[in-house]
Amino acid sequence: MDEINKPLAWLYGEVKTPPFTQEARIETGVLLRRLQRGESLEMPHSRSMPSIGKRCHELRIRDAGQNWRLIYRIDEDVILILEIFNKNTRATPINVIENCKKRLKKYDTDIKD
Repeated sequence: MDEINKPLAWLYGEVKTPPFTQEARIETGVLLRRLQRGESLEMPHSRSMPSIGKRCHELRIRDAGQNWRLIYRIDEDVILILEIFNKNTRATPINVIENCKKRLKKYDTDIKD
């Protein structure tokens, strides 16, 4: 496998119109491509999400007055997309955190089997 270009694995959600504008889809694509090439993103584009798990992060996309978040985990061989949501408050909703944890647990269990 080419270490420079990790594939994306979408466990949940997609970037589409609606609700993303074309500009936001392009920005998201560029940021995901940087991750695939092994680049580490920092604020304001991404922040660590240890409340979800190790190597988990929140991609931050500002789009037409909305604050989209894409939760992802960086594995050795893949970038896992766990959740996409419109963030309306400062805190990440508890249900988003719990859903991401469940998806990771299922993914990690399925990979080992």
